[in-house]
Amino acid sequence: MREAKQCAKFRVTFDNLGYMHRASCRTFALLLANCPILAGPSLHAQHPPAAKPVIAEPKTEESQLSHEIRHQLIVLPYYSVFDYITFALDGDKVTLTGYVLRPTLRTDAEVAVKSLEGVSSVKNLVEVLPKSPTDDDSRRAVYRAVFEDSTLQRYAVSEVPVIHIILRNGEVTLEGAVATEAEKNLASTRASGVSGISSVKNNISIHAKGAPAN
Repeated sequence: MREAKQCAKFRVTFDNLGYMHRASCRTFALLLANCPILAGPSLHAQHPPAAKPVIAEPKTEESQLSHEIRHQLIVLPYYSVFDYITFALDGDKVTLTGYVLRPTLRTDAEVAVKSLEGVSSVKNLVEVLPKSPTDDDSRRAVYRAVFEDSTLQRYAVSEVPVIHIILRNGEVTLEGAVATEAEKNLASTRASGVSGISSVKNNISIHAKGAPAN
């Protein structure tokens, strides 16, 4: 009986200690909340919210010049789906490459680019395609095969279609851009099916967000 009374006494003492511990914890928490010295710096002060990075993409002088060069080439008189002129810009020096039907178009491209402010020199590597009535007939046939297709005809809506057809001695090279790989492959298939075409080289690039104007 005596041992039982002692055990009961210990349990009461232990319960009181537990209550006191919980009460002291609550009191200490209140002190921390109301005393800035004890509480120390807040969580926000220790970890301030990270500022969102601002990604600036300034229009550099070179990118602006590239845009102007491209525009000058697109608006050249007689520049058509059967011509393709591209360029490389190295500082203020421009190199023109590609293929044209008319010698005058080659010259006009050089003059137009050289007239731009910021261009110091133009190296003209544009090739003039040889005259050939047979190739002329094949060009028209490939054009119809490609742009009369219900999927590809949307690329013929502009004055200069974004798919360019370069043809020499029965060999076709496709340049430009389309939106999907399937359209690129379809252009090859349509061109290859034209009578008299010996080979098709497809250099068309893919621009998923829409093909560029040229």
